[in-house]
Amino acid sequence: MHHIEELIAAAEASLQAAFAKIDARELALQARVLQAFQNNRVSARHFAPSNGYGYDDVGRDCLDKVFAEAMEAEDALVRPQIANGTHAIFLALSALLLPGDTAVSISGAPYDTLCTAIDSLCSRGTGFEELPLLPGASFDMPAIAAVLCNPKIKLIYIQRSRGYTNRSTLPIADMESCFCEIKKQRPDCAILVDNCYGEFAEAHEPTAVGADVIAGSLIKNPGGGIAPTGGYLAGRADLIEKIGYTLTVPGCGREIGSYEASYRPYYQGLFMAPHTVAQCQKTALLFASVLEKLGYRCAPTSKEERGDIIQSVAFGNKQDLIAFCRAIQAAAPVDGFVTPEPWAMPGYADPVIMAAGTFVQGATTELSCDAPLRPPFTAYLQGSLTYAHGKLAILRAAAAFIEQR
Repeated sequence: MHHIEELIAAAEASLQAAFAKIDARELALQARVLQAFQNNRVSARHFAPSNGYGYDDVGRDCLDKVFAEAMEAEDALVRPQIANGTHAIFLALSALLLPGDTAVSISGAPYDTLCTAIDSLCSRGTGFEELPLLPGASFDMPAIAAVLCNPKIKLIYIQRSRGYTNRSTLPIADMESCFCEIKKQRPDCAILVDNCYGEFAEAHEPTAVGADVIAGSLIKNPGGGIAPTGGYLAGRADLIEKIGYTLTVPGCGREIGSYEASYRPYYQGLFMAPHTVAQCQKTALLFASVLEKLGYRCAPTSKEERGDIIQSVAFGNKQDLIAFCRAIQAAAPVDGFVTPEPWAMPGYADPVIMAAGTFVQGATTELSCDAPLRPPFTAYLQGSLTYAHGKLAILRAAAAFIEQR
């Protein structure tokens, strides 16, 4: 154990400059979120629940405005009724595509569980194509320009984070230059970004650099580890209005939909989000630094810039991967006594092992880890409400590995 403590201390010493950059970004993002709250005159009355149809729900409507400003967008839909990030993305695709229209993913194949939703759209007459990223996770601009010549292309889809792949997260700067070229050629083509895991991880959101709509989950970054459920969409006001009609019913849209519980966790979660994301990123950096010293391949490395909260670690074999996930579970505040086992998770081609001793089920801003059991046996770590908890977790995980050796 003494050796592990020395290893962690050395890693922390080497990460001070990176931590300082995260702290500076957190301060700037917190200022933006605070301004959004103040500009919209948030008060205790906005936390009150509603019921029935939800007409004139001031808490819901003000939350949309605060969220839109915090996410650098014209408008937003923030709803407990959106079950997860996949649901939010599916809402956008369903609202913005008609039979005969085609969408193109320019970031390669979407993540596993979205594929089933896309198959459902295709069965209704909507097309969906995929363009792989170039080596180094850069956009294939000539190929994108070629497909945009097809007038049936009505939507460009981008998955910001990596999913269960080994590619890098797509940086905001790369998205900005790509979106600029798309809009030059096809200003009528909507750009939709799956923003999951990336909110408040960089100085700006995709909506600030040309994305028309972004979508994600509130039990990930923007819920700050406090929101108990829900999802969001943010972007151009006309498109958000259209998505609202798909969320409920045409003619009523966003004007209906009540929530007979307090909206306070959503406001408070958004306010906490810049800090929580910073804690997640610091934890990921520490894991990367320590595990690299133990000989494992990490992406991003401890030296690279980060565009989300995910840390992948390639273990090369099933035994180390399972041991790592179990060590993360053993460090959890909830169900720390449980031993994770691989299982046939719906929507995935391979058995998946998950470590998630979280206060909110599946909340990835809380320390969690999951992995499909397939080569190169990569674990995808995310979250940590506090850096201190992340440090305790790596202490246990590293000790478990050294004992195995």
